[in-house]
Amino acid sequence: MDEAGTQRINVSGTPAGAVGLRDLAARLRRRPTAMAALCVILLYGAAAFGTWGYTLLCRWTDRESIAERARMEDRYLPPSTRHWLGTDYRGRDVLWRSIFATRTAFQVGILAGAVSIAVGVSLGALGGYFGGAVDAAVVWVYSTFAAMPSLLFILSFSLVLGRGTTAVYLGIGLTSWVGLCRVIRAEFIRLRSAPYVEAARAQGIGHGRIILRHILPNALHLVIVFFTIRFAAAIMTEVIVSFLGLGVQLEPSWGVMIAEAKERLWQGVWWELAGATTAMFGLVLAVNILGDALRDVLDPRLRGV
Repeated sequence: MDEAGTQRINVSGTPAGAVGLRDLAARLRRRPTAMAALCVILLYGAAAFGTWGYTLLCRWTDRESIAERARMEDRYLPPSTRHWLGTDYRGRDVLWRSIFATRTAFQVGILAGAVSIAVGVSLGALGGYFGGAVDAAVVWVYSTFAAMPSLLFILSFSLVLGRGTTAVYLGIGLTSWVGLCRVIRAEFIRLRSAPYVEAARAQGIGHGRIILRHILPNALHLVIVFFTIRFAAAIMTEVIVSFLGLGVQLEPSWGVMIAEAKERLWQGVWWELAGATTAMFGLVLAVNILGDALRDVLDPRLRGV
């Protein structure tokens, strides 16, 4: 029993091949592209947090946000020292609207990713650990969701719940958990018969504690990598839905900006489209680069551990 207990503590406390926070930071510092991507993401995050606070302050003080400040006499101004990315059809500054749209992107990306992870990890862990009828039910549920057209499901959420970030992140989150559920289920099937799990059962430890403290830590690298992937995908999905007119409409959004800009391209007004697409491209590219680096660092099989 002592030997089994020692094995349980060693494996569950520090899983084989796991990477601590200091080790993770050290490995990422050896990857210049990953560090550059992380700095870009932090810059976007600071913009999202700052614009969120500024928007709340404007609402409390009943002031007009700088991103919504319209001057009809300044319509369609090209980029200049006064307006670095020009103005739109209402005379609003395109640069400020592109920056304020970062808040919408982060809100949708984080909340949709959180919903997706909560559903995918919960169902995958239950099915993979218990097996039998529970696993069969989980497989049936994610197979059903996988057969649904994701975009139509998200659009239906927008129509039912109204145009806003709540409908968008719920729709995206509830349609993007299937891939993670499959991976977590397979990982739990592989680990549920591991020696340290058997030792934990022999000591009378409950199923919930085994799942949360003994198996799930060994699958956290999969969750982290999945979150980075879904974060970028959720941003692009929000842009598509908003572009179609069924997503975020009352707040600055890159999708709304692209939809408004496409109607004036034939007039030579290109700067609004360029501002929105460049801002989206920079964030999505940085998240994908960081996600690839995290996958290489966290996955023991890719590190040869």
